[in-house]
Amino acid sequence: MLPEREAPAADPDYTGFIHNVNKSTGIDLSQYKEAQMKRRLTTLRTKNGFHSFSDFFAAMLKDKQLFYEFLDRMTINVSEFWRNPNRWEVLRDHILPELQGSGKRLKLWSAACSTGEEPYTLAMILSDKKLLSQSGILATDIDDGALSKAQNGLYLERSLKDVPKDVAARYFTPEGHIFKVSGDLKKHIDFRKQNLLLDKFDTGFDLIICRNVMIYFTEEAKDKLYHKFSAALRPGGYLFVGSTEQIFTPSKYGFESTETFFYRKK
Repeated sequence: MLPEREAPAADPDYTGFIHNVNKSTGIDLSQYKEAQMKRRLTTLRTKNGFHSFSDFFAAMLKDKQLFYEFLDRMTINVSEFWRNPNRWEVLRDHILPELQGSGKRLKLWSAACSTGEEPYTLAMILSDKKLLSQSGILATDIDDGALSKAQNGLYLERSLKDVPKDVAARYFTPEGHIFKVSGDLKKHIDFRKQNLLLDKFDTGFDLIICRNVMIYFTEEAKDKLYHKFSAALRPGGYLFVGSTEQIFTPSKYGFESTETFFYRKK
């Protein structure tokens, strides 16, 4: 019989960092997968010349730019317009027509919106379907720097690689190597700061999009968030998740699977 493998010893320097960050900001790093998060933050700490997390935290309190860099690394701000285009086509061709059938103003939320590519993609689709003026889009993220970039609406050409050319021509203005998103899209999106794990959610949403975020959370955090998302949706509303984030027991949260990576609240 093989001996049981011992759990790795706790790192008091890192656990102290988790405690201090939570106490001062409300961000609970213990809800993220530890190996991934610790590796990512160790790289950032070392790059900035600190040998311990305690010294790194002390510096973060004094240096706002360093704190924003920490947030950026923690929240993995990697996004593109029309990421996984076939899923957005399902939203456009199947989900939105069903939601539109209610005849009322649509209430939509891009949760953990990063630098804005996701809510702007949603706004483009709504605009093309003549639904933008009848919709309210909330876009939230924990990172002030990401939200600022989203509100500025300026993007490098590589972020647009999956956007259909005719769509890009309608909603972006090239300024050298930078592309500026349409002001008409901007005015229909309400960007706000939010901590998904800590803050209360609004209710009555027709659609919540939360993609490529849940993979970084622990199973306990995912369970909590799926319950919160379900409570935030109206009956018949949809949760749209990322391509690596299938919910294996949707009924546990009051969902039923319809299209791939779309879950309807019963």
